[in-house]
Amino acid sequence: MTENRALPVPDGLAGERVDAALAKLLGFSRTFAAEVAAAGGVTLDHRPVGKSDRLEAGAWLDVTWTPRSAPVVVAAAVPGLGIVHDDDDIVVVDKPVGVAAHPSVGWTGPTVLGGLAAAGTTVATSGAAERAGIVHRLDVGTSGLMVVAKTEHAYSVLKDAFRERTVEKIYHAVVQGHPDPLAGTIDAPIGRHPSSDWRFAVVVDGKPSVTHYETLEAFPSASLLEVHLETGRTHQIRVHMAAQRHPCAGDAMYGADPRLSATLGLSRQWLHAVQLGFRHPATGEQVTFRSSYPDDLQHALDVLGGEADGGRG
Repeated sequence: MTENRALPVPDGLAGERVDAALAKLLGFSRTFAAEVAAAGGVTLDHRPVGKSDRLEAGAWLDVTWTPRSAPVVVAAAVPGLGIVHDDDDIVVVDKPVGVAAHPSVGWTGPTVLGGLAAAGTTVATSGAAERAGIVHRLDVGTSGLMVVAKTEHAYSVLKDAFRERTVEKIYHAVVQGHPDPLAGTIDAPIGRHPSSDWRFAVVVDGKPSVTHYETLEAFPSASLLEVHLETGRTHQIRVHMAAQRHPCAGDAMYGADPRLSATLGLSRQWLHAVQLGFRHPATGEQVTFRSSYPDDLQHALDVLGGEADGGRG
């Protein structure tokens, strides 16, 4: 069943892109708003408009769409999903590449919540049903540590900890070239990419984003970095490193050299959540968990190490 909303363009949305305006006005995601516009569901004074067209003050806006079914958690075993720690309050998982944190519209692949459900693990019910217990996320193409809340109290405490930036989140990344300086802080706001529905970018009106990095090892064509996140924006490390012209190796979305990716055998970004530390929500004790590199990332490092050895020979 389709739904419809018709109204004059509010003064506060005059000049906004159609997709951004629908997100604010109707609560759509930018992606869904773009799909509605592409299907001819948005008119301005009875003229069809696209996602990037701008709204005009006082014009008549008419939006027609078919609501999407809400995503649901489907219990399904996830090969390679490691359980690092499990108690009455939390479960810490080592997420493999190719697995989403939770179900979402358009994603039909495996999820952490689906894997936990298949294993009989009950998580907190706080939050939207398809994201229950999830207090932070990793990209589908990023592997490593995630904590999931099993009780409502744990969910509340961990949500606050992430919001207050008291959680220690450490990543390792292989980036192209050699950052200058070798250690530093990138403080640059991140928001939606102005011309891409799926990417993010450093933009003036983005959300504050802070990334600290340190070079652990330099190879002829790349560097292994340790990265501490002060904030947790979507694609933050990938965006910040690409903005410095040192994209993560293998990260085609953000400009990685496909020749280096092929040499290293990478089909995704070299980025791994290696350490996660926080106060346990039940005991208040500081707990820290670590993860080793998965096989594909270790192979790429081995290739880079061989490149370095060859250079010395």
